[in-house]
Amino acid sequence: MAIATGSCIGAYFSESYFKGQLLNMRRIEIVTPAPPGSLHGNRVTAKRWQGFLRQLGYRVPITESWSGKDTDLLIALHAYRSHTSIDAFKLAYPNRPLILILTGTDLYRDMANHPEVHESMALADGLVVLQTEALRIIPAKWRHKATVIHQSAPQIPKQQKPNDEFSVSVIGHLRPEKDPFCIVRALPYLHSDSQITIQHLGMAMSGEMEKIALQATKQHDRYTWQGMVSHQTTLRTLARSHVIVISSRMEGGAHVVSEAIAAGVPILASKIAGNCGLLGKDYLGYFPVGNEKALARLLLRAETDQLFYKKLREQVKQLRKLIQPSQEKSAIQKLISKLIY
Repeated sequence: MAIATGSCIGAYFSESYFKGQLLNMRRIEIVTPAPPGSLHGNRVTAKRWQGFLRQLGYRVPITESWSGKDTDLLIALHAYRSHTSIDAFKLAYPNRPLILILTGTDLYRDMANHPEVHESMALADGLVVLQTEALRIIPAKWRHKATVIHQSAPQIPKQQKPNDEFSVSVIGHLRPEKDPFCIVRALPYLHSDSQITIQHLGMAMSGEMEKIALQATKQHDRYTWQGMVSHQTTLRTLARSHVIVISSRMEGGAHVVSEAIAAGVPILASKIAGNCGLLGKDYLGYFPVGNEKALARLLLRAETDQLFYKKLREQVKQLRKLIQPSQEKSAIQKLISKLIY
């Protein structure tokens, strides 16, 4: 009887202790304008940071705007669209730290047109960019706050690549910033005997984009638009591709680049800061932004020039050290520790 009573008391105190520990955990709120269930890059980044921070022992809710609840630190994605949350948090808690993760549209579009971007950077205690070239864009007076944290991706299992075709994937939502139909414009410049086939994955962000994608699928035997698919299907498609095309006009640092590196898949990328900051200035797989003829030439070279393709694969392999999850987690921990304690 005494043993039973002791066991109950022990269980009670264990449960109480656990609840107490939970209440004592520091709270970090992550704000992203991308809604739950969204596959937008901002939401993907928020979920990945949430996972790392929970491993580090924090309570980490994700909200679309600041909840107004007591929090030890606020992390906001998007200087322009999260400006109201940033301003409100700093008004309520002027002495508590705030980290701002700058997006591609912040850096390469909104900074020039919206004063809120500058105001958000001024209010932030720490700025995070996802690739090295972004540091050049940040105004000099706030550059000392900035940290580069590369987006990580776990190693992606290899898939058998088709022998009878040269498989190309294009992955990303169909919106103007991505120039998603650069690949379609390139198709007429491919040789008739080329074995290139294109799988285009991503949700159309407008009726017009959907119409163009469907028409291209009907018109070109090489091209198939699959629309939005699961992340698991996306990774399988990526892993069985010979190359991936990233034709964006602006990027803060696309996570799909990290995933392609994790899968060992060479990347043919538009030569913009967001890609160069991840792949390096000496990377061989660039083409001028918006130039479909140059993209077609690069695709044909990757298909037919074995030495060139081998060099691309080697360069991608060398980049794996940048996208290790342990490295991203360590960089996040270092930044949080510097600001919160």
